[in-house]
Amino acid sequence: MFITKFRATILISTIATLMTSGNVSAASLIIIGSDGYTNTTSQHATQVEPDSFAWGSTIVAAVQTGRFYNGGSSNVNFATSTDGGATWGVQGGLPGVTKFSPSPSAYDRVSDPSVAFDAMHNVWLVGSLALVESGSAVNGAGVLASRSTDGGLTWQLPVLVNQSNLGNIDKDWVVCDNTVASPHYGNCYVEWDDNGDGDRIYMSTSSDGGLTWGPRLKPADSSTGLGGQPLVQPNGTVIVPAVNANETQIIAFQSNNGGATWSTTTLVANISLHSVAGKLRSGPLPSAEIDAAGKVYVVWQDCRFRSHCRSNDIVMSTSTDGTTWTAVTRIPIDATGSGVDHFIPGIAVDRTSSSATARLALVYYFYPSSNCRASTCQLEVGYVSSVTGGASWSTPTTLVGPMNLAWLPNTSQGRMVGDYMSASFVGANPYPVFVVAKPNSGTVFDQAMNTASGLTAVSSLGLQPTAQNGVADDLVLSTSSDRAPSAAAVTRR
Repeated sequence: MFITKFRATILISTIATLMTSGNVSAASLIIIGSDGYTNTTSQHATQVEPDSFAWGSTIVAAVQTGRFYNGGSSNVNFATSTDGGATWGVQGGLPGVTKFSPSPSAYDRVSDPSVAFDAMHNVWLVGSLALVESGSAVNGAGVLASRSTDGGLTWQLPVLVNQSNLGNIDKDWVVCDNTVASPHYGNCYVEWDDNGDGDRIYMSTSSDGGLTWGPRLKPADSSTGLGGQPLVQPNGTVIVPAVNANETQIIAFQSNNGGATWSTTTLVANISLHSVAGKLRSGPLPSAEIDAAGKVYVVWQDCRFRSHCRSNDIVMSTSTDGTTWTAVTRIPIDATGSGVDHFIPGIAVDRTSSSATARLALVYYFYPSSNCRASTCQLEVGYVSSVTGGASWSTPTTLVGPMNLAWLPNTSQGRMVGDYMSASFVGANPYPVFVVAKPNSGTVFDQAMNTASGLTAVSSLGLQPTAQNGVADDLVLSTSSDRAPSAAAVTRR
């Protein structure tokens, strides 16, 4: 097989002081991405929708770069730190992913990057969604896996995981089994859905470091959904939380035989969803992580604890087997009467911790006031953490903001920072990855991928749901959304 490699451009990370409050004061903002593409068909300079993964002292992040209005981006760019997040000197675009990439391919656009590491084969993977233009339509043509065998420094031409000739693929995600004692150690799993098939969910498995992939397989009940994030327990069981096709429920399914077959889906929770103001692109896609004991933590935005569904909290459910899930709890970032709207969460779990002492880090976007318009909404990035497995949480910290929505690239589903964002632990230190927008320069944007150094996981103040005016603020007040469910299967690319 002919393989080429792309040597990343070495860039110097720019460090700026964060606007901080609460218990974190020593954090710094590090710019770890940039959009250097010049094609006139997408919006520059924009980066949206980052994901990250950490193993040992290496962190790899990937992000859509050069966002198109009606779906996808010019390329997926990556950033790699080999010293635990202290510096990010290796950055660049993945080769062979689109016609704008180094070593161009036939694909017109790309979307939905996700990052994984295969410890058995010592391979880093970036999954992505290849898109093709067909007149005014943009369709998901295939799931790609880009491989790095030198610690995320250089990347090979992508491997095609699955190709769609008649369908319309969406929202891929990749994970690997890194537990040496697991009977399926070294397996990697990719999840995606096919919007052309009603958002039918599919899975594929690789056992050779992502060089080849098995046939696409469905859950036993041929379930529909999107935004699945597969996770692997220490015993090799794969659990896949997702949202259903019209974004009204969080669901999950699993495999206990290395991806040979997949179970039927079970209900995690119904969703109560507040429509985020200002036409910001946002939905209840789950963010999911797993601890050392195999406990799965799933978070999403939800308005059930807010009177009349006037704003969203970030809520959480957990499971130890993927079938039985705890009741939904509210992460108590602020009081339910605060008027603050929280959305697009990214959760990290320290994989060396577990259960009652699990270290969690949560990053999210928010509006200080949910009652705003596109011209007045102030977008900020927040952070909270827990060292008690989510039983109590730190005081919230504002990492960056406010940002004006006009600074964000526009899409057919609203102004965009991403459908998801990410955080990863290196030792006891979490590194969130998110995009920050600055004022436009004429028609040119200034939105880039960032991380924050100097954060720790703490919950010394032990914030828990409390009583406000005699009413418990973990009481379910809204059982329906203020946004009508989609009548058709949803796409998010």
